Amino acid sequence: MAAEHSPLEQFEIKSLIPMNIGGLDVSFTNASLFMVIAIVAITLFLTVGMRKRAMVPGRFQSMAELMYEFTAGMLKDNVGSEGRKYFPFIFSLFMFILFCNVIGLIPYTFTVTSQIIVTFAMAAVVFVGVTLIGIFKHGFKFLSFFVPSGVPFILLIVLVPIEVISYFVRPISLSVRLFANMLAGHTLLKVFGGFVVVLGLWLGWMPFLFIVVLTGLELLVALLQAYVFAVLSCLYLNDALHLHH
Repeated sequence: MAAEHSPLEQFEIKSLIPMNIGGLDVSFTNASLFMVIAIVAITLFLTVGMRKRAMVPGRFQSMAELMYEFTAGMLKDNVGSEGRKYFPFIFSLFMFILFCNVIGLIPYTFTVTSQIIVTFAMAAVVFVGVTLIGIFKHGFKFLSFFVPSGVPFILLIVLVPIEVISYFVRPISLSVRLFANMLAGHTLLKVFGGFVVVLGLWLGWMPFLFIVVLTGLELLVALLQAYVFAVLSCLYLNDALHLHH
């Protein structure tokens, strides 16, 4: 398949406004553009939705309130009342990933969450943040998180390294899960889109129908992956606050 028709071409980072500071490339790219678009879209959605604050909510207000209540409920169920102060961060994280995922389904746009560097950066912020919260709250007692209670000392020699490794793998698993799902789904859509063009008018309708079904599935995946990222962030926060093990 020619490079220009490669299904992976849609994930290529392209420089829109070249910038170089001290030998470091800080160009404004297509990924940067669609991150800005996602933030603007979220701001408009919430501003328009909550502008009137009617007793009988309209469509946008209902959707905005649903997002708010859904995130608040997720945080309360997984962290408890102590996690309430972290609501702005979890809500912002959930909405940003959700909008980036959904915008990426629109033809000729760019899927920001298909870039491992973007998903890893978000996962790293979550990982470092909850770790610092745990250290500030519990001090040296936070290290007990890596020592399972009620385990014989001889087994700790094996279990403690495993617990430490599994803890530091968290940002990798969190980022790869989102990245891989977005990458795989959009690649599949591009491949079947190519089939429609190759097969033409008479047979192209079969892969086209599959694209319609797959797009619906990808929308579900977009919503689900935003939820999974947010709920895992809540679970990590719960571990840091309560040292549950």
